[in-house]
Amino acid sequence: MKRPLIQIKKLTKHYVMGDTTVRALDGVDLTVMEGEFLSITGASGSGKSTLMHLLGCLDRPTSGEYWLDGQLVSAMTDRQLAVIRNQKIGFVFQTFNLIQRTSAADNVAVPLFYARKNWTGGPALKALERVGLAHRATHKPSELSGGERQRVAIARAIVNEPKIILADEPTGNLDSRTGKQIMQIFHDLNHAGVTVILVTHEMSVALQARRVIRMRDGLMYEDRTVDQSLREELLTEGGAAPPVEEAAPRARPPMARPANVS
Repeated sequence: MKRPLIQIKKLTKHYVMGDTTVRALDGVDLTVMEGEFLSITGASGSGKSTLMHLLGCLDRPTSGEYWLDGQLVSAMTDRQLAVIRNQKIGFVFQTFNLIQRTSAADNVAVPLFYARKNWTGGPALKALERVGLAHRATHKPSELSGGERQRVAIARAIVNEPKIILADEPTGNLDSRTGKQIMQIFHDLNHAGVTVILVTHEMSVALQARRVIRMRDGLMYEDRTVDQSLREELLTEGGAAPPVEEAAPRARPPMARPANVS
């Protein structure tokens, strides 16, 4: 039976700027079950990026509770949060964030070094195989296309076999055909049991998830399961092109639980 993986209660993030308090996140409640595929969308300044930073343990809330996999991470120290990020969360960003002077395999292996694992070559190559890029393992980012660089970034995100993938505008720098290929990788990972949380301002991308959360002024104002009627409603509202249909899942081995950091 699936259980809650993420639970946040009355989560806030406020910034003081001179005499003004900016309420970037203003009391959000959210539950995410194991194995969900959901998207968080909204205009610039809506709070979606702030929420992603808090979910990824990259920032601390002003108030409220954040429970991740049964642990109250909102009360953890910086060192404890670093371990949580390494063990349980994989990050994928719009700008790839690869180290230019090293190979694809070495980029993928970075989380393994932080986890103090002695054997990195095998897991890094396996992660590249999962995104169809093992044949480019020795190439540097400058020798790869944008889509290939994003695949390397995804391989890096999954190399420690995390429970959650947080993807921030992962198709934003890619053409539509390459973006479709990247989204298929996220579908494959989700079918293998990984919880995927996608942050995007593109409604046609957001609607490829199974659940869409819409944000405005630091609040969640809509949380709905994606079906055809919702697609038609939101794409008509946004004037967007029809979303890419999810392809049938490929056969993938299930992901193991992440090993503990020593």
